[in-house]
Amino acid sequence: SAGIALAPQHGRERDEPMRCADIALYAAKDGGRGQHALFDAALDRVARERVVLQAELRRAIDRAEFVVHYQPRVQPGDGRILSAEALVRWQHPQRGLLFPGAFIEVAESAGLIDEIGLCVLDAACAQAAAWRRAGLALQRVSVNVSPRQLVAGNLPEVVAEVLARHQLPCGALELEVTESLLMNDPGNARAQLAVLRQRGVTIALDDFGTGYSSMALLHKLPIDVMKVDRAFVAGLGVDDGAMAITRAIVALARSLRMHLVAEGVETEAQAEMLRSLGCDELQGFLYSRPVAAPEFERLAGLPRGGAGNRLSLVNGRSA
Repeated sequence: SAGIALAPQHGRERDEPMRCADIALYAAKDGGRGQHALFDAALDRVARERVVLQAELRRAIDRAEFVVHYQPRVQPGDGRILSAEALVRWQHPQRGLLFPGAFIEVAESAGLIDEIGLCVLDAACAQAAAWRRAGLALQRVSVNVSPRQLVAGNLPEVVAEVLARHQLPCGALELEVTESLLMNDPGNARAQLAVLRQRGVTIALDDFGTGYSSMALLHKLPIDVMKVDRAFVAGLGVDDGAMAITRAIVALARSLRMHLVAEGVETEAQAEMLRSLGCDELQGFLYSRPVAAPEFERLAGLPRGGAGNRLSLVNGRSA
C-alpha cells in the first residue's frame, strides 16, 4: 500500500508532507491490500478526530464511562427468556450514548480493547451473579471476545479470576468469538478456548457463514453454540438463497450437536420460519433492543425462581 503527499501543496517543510503521506497510507490500508491514497484535507480531519477519540477512550476507561446493555435470547416456542448477550456502550459525557461502531475499531488499533473487554466481562459477570442471587433464572450471559484479547495468551486465567471474584459458576458464562479468529489463528486462540470449554464455559461461534469457514475443520473447533448471522435472517421470506443457507446451517449445527441461536430477528414471520427449522434460541428487535439491566429485569418472559428453573448446556447439548 502507498500513501501519497505532494509538496508544496501539503507542506513546505520535510516533516509536514511526511505526516500527510503517513495519514494517506492509513487510508490506503483501510481500503485493503495493494491500494494507494492521495492525501487531502478530509483525511487530515479524520486523522485528527481519531487522535482525539483515542485520548477520550483512555479517559473513558479511567472514568468508568463504559456501560453494558443486555439483549434477551428467547425460547422459540413460548418466548421465555433463556439467556442474554452483553453489549458494550460508551456513555460519552458530551455525545451521549455511543454504540460500538463509533469507537471499537479505534480502541482496537490503539491497543485499548483489552481493557474495555475486561470492563465488559467484569460488569457482565457481576450482573449475572446479582441476577442469580435475585432468583432470575437465566441460563447464561454471553460476552463477545475480541481477537486481541486472545493475543496475550492468558484469557483462561483472566476469566477464572473474574468468575471467582463474583462467585459465578463457569456454566453461567458464554464467550462469543468470530469464525475468522478461529480459522486464521495458528492454534493459540483455539487452545485457550478449549481450556475454557473444559472448565465449563460455553463457547459460541458468532456470525457463522459470513467468513471462510472450512467444513473439514469446523467439527474440530472448541465450540458449543453456533449463531446464524443476521444477514441470512433478514433474507428469510424474501430471498430463497437465504432460506437455503439458513436451512443448511441448521442441519450442520444439528449434525455437530451444537446449540443454535439466530440473531437479528425482527418480524414474526422470520421467527416462525426459524422455529420451524428448529433453532434453539432467537434474538433480535422483535423481542427487545439491548437495554440497561433495570429495564431488562422488567421484560416479559423473564423467568423468575430458583436454580431449578435454569437450563444447563453441556458441550452443546441442552440438559
